[in-house]
Amino acid sequence: MSPIKDTGILTKAVSELSDSKSYQGLFHQHKEGEPLPSGKKLRRIVELARAILFPGYFGNSTIHSQTITYHIGVSVEELFSLLTEQIEAGLCFGEENNGLPDNTPCRETAAGLAARFIGRLPEMRRILATDVEAAYYGDPAATCFGEIICCYPVIRAVTNYRIAHELYLLDIPLIPRIITEMAHSETGIDIHPGAQIGDHFTIDHGTGVVIGATCIIGNNVKLYQGVTLGAKSFPLDEHGNPIKGIPRHPILEDNVIVYSNATILGRITIGKGATIGGNIWVTESVPAGARIVQRK
Repeated sequence: MSPIKDTGILTKAVSELSDSKSYQGLFHQHKEGEPLPSGKKLRRIVELARAILFPGYFGNSTIHSQTITYHIGVSVEELFSLLTEQIEAGLCFGEENNGLPDNTPCRETAAGLAARFIGRLPEMRRILATDVEAAYYGDPAATCFGEIICCYPVIRAVTNYRIAHELYLLDIPLIPRIITEMAHSETGIDIHPGAQIGDHFTIDHGTGVVIGATCIIGNNVKLYQGVTLGAKSFPLDEHGNPIKGIPRHPILEDNVIVYSNATILGRITIGKGATIGGNIWVTESVPAGARIVQRK
């Protein structure tokens, strides 16, 4: 093909791609100095949070009991600075996409939210310690807590989830979902940041697990690989669009076990101490203590 014809094809493509109809809903117009949250910086934020929550396992390997205050202080300072910047970007994105008045969130607001998040890190560490215990005592192949923290995908996924959930509770747009999707890509475990998950939570193996936005999971719950806690249907509004924000995912009460590839759909309750067998399709509530398995 001649260079002249090539130029014509390129010009036509540019014209079509620049047509506002072609990018409707796909275009984000940045205000000066207000970019979208950065995936690279959010990965660094997760790295710093992991290093603070699990010192010595993530981050600086030379940390010891005499230097831990210094190292955590340095990490917290960097985390605060990066998180403030990224929250500000997230708030600007949320403002634009929610159609709110043009009142750009200030850095002071973002800094306050970042500080509140950091204030929750001790509680996050406490609950993550219970998740490590659950994974260790729930797997006879595990040799020590260190192996769980370093190797098990559930700890990486649940750490991201618990970070994202705290940001979600602060009404920070976009960033919580980015952080849980990072873990989804890394581990194959998909947990929406809006889900509510109690302590001593674990997922054995983990690949293919899906936990929906409005799930409520109690304490001492264990899932196996391939479990889906999803929605059975999507109620529509008068325009035929899904209604947002309504409870549509399961509730799992304390001490529930769900085995591999089980699918639990809808706003149903799996009662305390119930066991759901593998490869089961559950769309009705299950009473406490029940054992639901495939019929032979």
